[in-house]
Amino acid sequence: MYRDNIYPECPYTYGPPMAVAPLPNVRKVLEYGLTEIPADKIFLGIPNYGYNWALPYIQGVSRATTLGNTAAVRLAIETGSEILFDDYAKTPYFYYTDSKGVAHVVWFEDVRSLKPKYDLVIEKDLRGCGYWNVMRPFPQNYLLLSNMFRILKKDPR
Repeated sequence: MYRDNIYPECPYTYGPPMAVAPLPNVRKVLEYGLTEIPADKIFLGIPNYGYNWALPYIQGVSRATTLGNTAAVRLAIETGSEILFDDYAKTPYFYYTDSKGVAHVVWFEDVRSLKPKYDLVIEKDLRGCGYWNVMRPFPQNYLLLSNMFRILKKDPR
């Protein structure tokens, strides 16, 4: 999907279509962080969302919409889209054409993309992980998470 396995800057609403958190980028940032911060003080950020870009992407003009991971799968089903998987980014994506004839690409997270991120938490012996945004339902993620980790709740007081 990505020519020469080179990723542009981090994805964001006005950025080019790409994985939300490509595994090589996550690993690179984490490895740098570990040179400055002890592993037992690092929580790995886990994205709980995806981006939907209308195509063609036009730098400085195009703007992606954010959607939850479950909503992304639902959209793929509704549009009859095949969910593809980028082996380099370790992230799912799909293409579809909307009712107005506009092509789109959607990049999102699923358990196949989150497991390697959780594996980094274990591999690097990090303190844990945290989500942005936990308000979007994603039941498959919580099943994976509870199978890989002991979940601790912090007393809000």
